[in-house]
Amino acid sequence: MPAYLQQHLQQVKQSPVAITLKSLQCGIEKEGLRVDLSGRVSHKDHPLSLGSSLTHGSITTDYSEALLEYITPVFQSPTAALDFMQQLHSYSASKLQGLGEYVWPASMPCYLDGEDDIRIADFGSSNTGKLKHTYRVGLAWRYGKTMQSIAGLHFNFSPQDHFWPAYQQLLNNEQTLRDFRSSQYFSLIRNFRRHSWILLYLFGASPALDSSFVKGREIDLEEGPDGCLIGPYATSLRMSDLGYNNKVQSVLNLCFNHLDTYAKSLEHAISTPLSQYENIGVKVDGAYRQLNANLLQIENEYYSDIRPKRVARAGQKPVHALKESGVEYVEVRNIDLNPFLPLGIDAQQSQFINVFLCWCLFDQSLEISDQECDLIKTNQAVVVRQGRKPGLMLGTCSGPKSLQSLGFEMISKLRLVVDVMPDKTEVLEAIDAMEARLKDSSLTPSAQVLEAMANGNLSHQALSFKLAQQHQAYHLEQSLSSHRQQELSEQVTASIAHQQRIEAEQTEPFDDFLAAYLAQ
Repeated sequence: MPAYLQQHLQQVKQSPVAITLKSLQCGIEKEGLRVDLSGRVSHKDHPLSLGSSLTHGSITTDYSEALLEYITPVFQSPTAALDFMQQLHSYSASKLQGLGEYVWPASMPCYLDGEDDIRIADFGSSNTGKLKHTYRVGLAWRYGKTMQSIAGLHFNFSPQDHFWPAYQQLLNNEQTLRDFRSSQYFSLIRNFRRHSWILLYLFGASPALDSSFVKGREIDLEEGPDGCLIGPYATSLRMSDLGYNNKVQSVLNLCFNHLDTYAKSLEHAISTPLSQYENIGVKVDGAYRQLNANLLQIENEYYSDIRPKRVARAGQKPVHALKESGVEYVEVRNIDLNPFLPLGIDAQQSQFINVFLCWCLFDQSLEISDQECDLIKTNQAVVVRQGRKPGLMLGTCSGPKSLQSLGFEMISKLRLVVDVMPDKTEVLEAIDAMEARLKDSSLTPSAQVLEAMANGNLSHQALSFKLAQQHQAYHLEQSLSSHRQQELSEQVTASIAHQQRIEAEQTEPFDDFLAAYLAQ
């Protein structure tokens, strides 16, 4: 058994730290593409009945105008976050039904009739709105619009604030509290990156896609029902080189060992020109094509499976917020939407992610060497394409081991962590369910997607659209109290008024506004 982890958890249980772990902070961000009654991507504006996408705190858009994003506040349990997410879906379902629209339940998009089928998100005429829009225009020039139609789910995690001084005292650490907290979050991140392949195996739900998504490209996938494409053993094509894993950013090799080196790497990337982006041009014939011609326009362009985060002040760059105040929470970004679940995720999955992140925090976490960094990238690439292949081997620093044996080792460590978790019964049930998926890959969402397609002779398009209709009916059946309905309606009205105020106040020329932002 893992001696370090056992001893450390014993110390935690016998200290004041245990009291601070009675609840863990959780927030969820969930994307979903709006589609019309024929299952095609919507060309309509973001619905005014859902408020301003620029200023609404809970309902916005992501990359494309049709890509809705639902955001919960921070809650003390996954169940509370999911309850709030359900309210957002029930409220918006009634509005979307009136517009003849559904929310696509899958991570990979519906049929796309070329890049012109995708509208880049529009956030209005304010400088802040133009900045967000121009950034997305840059993404389209750099990576193509189709990538801006992919949807995913982000899981935000943090212990409560009073955990950190108690934990620092337990470890007899003499750093400032800010530096201690950041170093511990980076310890968590290193362990997450080592082992996040298991989340791709357990929760990956994009083993198929519509062939229109990759039209004109040579793809090593098999043909599925009605001409769609499938990876027979794939778990998450969204996280493969077909989705958010792109070759240009692979040269970044950002360091996740320490906050200062991570920040320096990001700052270098957002200030270093790249010739192929210079060839695109920044402002051409009076119109912006991108914010700048650097390797990254802004920090958010770096696609990682996990991010250290800090809520920034208005107009403040994310990397400056991190440097100034340290890491506040982590954002897990490698989670597919489970198309069979009305919210794309459920309480059991959330409880498993919670215990997994606690294990990443409490277990020993050495710095990641260049050799191990290469292993991490290779393992992820293998699991997203071949994760359910019987006998699949993954690389470790001590040699190849089977995915299944590594998974069982991990499960045994997670069981040790349960003792310091809130909701112990629910966490144990989640671990048991995920252990069953390791024993039998047919229980994974990716396998179930392919099984549902095969059994019904349904394409990715047909299955996803069928589920979209079912989920909308479900959301409409979930009642909202008149008080909650009124609150959500007031948020819509307030967000529209807020955007109007911003547009009236921001009179500075956009060129000057952008120059000041980039010069930070």
